[in-house]
Amino acid sequence: MGHEQTAPVREHALAAELIRRIEEEHRLAREARSVSAALGRHRITRCRKDNAEALEALVARHGWPTSDMVGEPASTAALMILLHASHLGFQLRCRDLIAEAVADGACPAVHHAYIADHCAVEMGQPQFYGSRINPRTLRPYPIRHPQTVDERRHDVGLGPLGDHLRALRGGLGATGEL
Repeated sequence: MGHEQTAPVREHALAAELIRRIEEEHRLAREARSVSAALGRHRITRCRKDNAEALEALVARHGWPTSDMVGEPASTAALMILLHASHLGFQLRCRDLIAEAVADGACPAVHHAYIADHCAVEMGQPQFYGSRINPRTLRPYPIRHPQTVDERRHDVGLGPLGDHLRALRGGLGATGEL
């Protein structure tokens, strides 16, 4: 009975920590526009390293922070931290944990789509859902079976790739940056 009473507090604390960490990264990214490029990059790199280490410790203790465990906003924050982590082995382990969570209905399928594509691109393999876009060309990195990518995207809750690319390109500012 004690476990049932303390679990929501633990989960709430984990959720708050994940959201705090991703908000800090976003704050540093906004501030980076007003400081030297080197200083901005250093701060963001340090934050991402700290966030990844904290996420790795959290996953070791509690497993992947699913939407069922910490709520969807915090689970999404964990995914964002994971996507910015520099350790591919950790990302691959979490990709598999997220796949299990999706199969159990504890996490949105789109979370797996993002990490699966990320890992594929990092390993030099074609991605499945076209979620990774080359920032220089604004075209997706190579996609496995591109003729059926929109079906796979639909299955995980993503819109058609063409619509996404038009929106992305339409969101460019005068400087060509997103």
